[in-house]
Amino acid sequence: MNENKKGKKYQFPDSFFLIIGHIRVYFQLPYRQTEGIIKATGKNLPDHPSYGHICKRINKLKVDFISSIKAVDDDMIIAIDSTGIKVTNRGQWMSDKWNIKKKGYLKIYIVVNIKTKEILALDITDEKVHDGNMLKKLVDQVFNIKPHKMKIRSVLADGAHDTNKNFQYQEDKRIIPGIKVRKNVNCFVQK
Repeated sequence: MNENKKGKKYQFPDSFFLIIGHIRVYFQLPYRQTEGIIKATGKNLPDHPSYGHICKRINKLKVDFISSIKAVDDDMIIAIDSTGIKVTNRGQWMSDKWNIKKKGYLKIYIVVNIKTKEILALDITDEKVHDGNMLKKLVDQVFNIKPHKMKIRSVLADGAHDTNKNFQYQEDKRIIPGIKVRKNVNCFVQK
């Protein structure tokens, strides 16, 4: 590698930067975060490459990263979240003054592909609908986009979606659940 090279000799082989490049593409990291991972995991190395060194060497390599991207993009990971929007501010001070608990807001549910940042499904309800009841409907909307080509690997959601019904639905669809579970949950699997 260093034969007939002008200037400073290479300290790290091309194969090392090839691995770094594949890690960077697989986890979709910027170069600075890639440098941080190499620093943290390569503590046994006598030295580690800098940000600029990683940039230059990976860009000089004539490597086809498309094959590694295709392997990652076959399965989709989606995230589900919701937010509330007040319908009106009218009379808010009266509600606060007299401690009236009448709310009145809309919930917007959004499903996003975490790799492409594309919005895949959207739904709007009132405040009476619980978040846990919406997961199945939202995932079904995603499947209806391209029914035969769509494959969801995992669904990421907050603790509001932590219900047995949602876990059973994901198991039936062969989806890995990424739902935050309660602290007091029993982790016994029944077969």
